[in-house]
This record gives sequence, C-alpha cells and structure tokens, in this order.
Amino acid sequence: MTTITLQRDKCIGCNYCREHAPQRFAMSKKDGKAVLLHARERKGFYIVKVGEAESEFCIRAAKACPVKVIKVAE
Repeated sequence: MTTITLQRDKCIGCNYCREHAPQRFAMSKKDGKAVLLHARERKGFYIVKVGEAESEFCIRAAKACPVKVIKVAE
C-alpha cells in the first residue's frame, strides 16, 4: 500500500493533480483547491492509502504539483 498526503491549505488550485490522477483528486467548487478523495483529515493533512495500480498516477500528480503539497510514501 502507498500513502498519499495532501497539505490542502497550501494548495494553489492549479488542477495538475486532477489531470494526472482524476480517480483520486477533485477540485473544490467552494475554494478552488484540491480535494483528496476518500481521505481522512489529521491536523491539516489529508491522508489516504491506495493500491499499486493508483500509486503511479499519484506519483505523477505529486511531481507535477508546483507547490509540492502532495507527498507519496510506500
């Protein structure tokens, strides 16, 4: 399992994460920031575990993020 972490308050809403991993990221209509789907919140960080099939897309999303608020850990 791979752990994906999003520090949402620092997101600038560029939409790159959604382009690379639409099954895991969405953009909020309220504030335009990224939403990590099916994640749980812990002290301002949103965390979810994904399988190997999704991790490749999430790694691409993390690399594309210009403010580096997405972290991927094995």
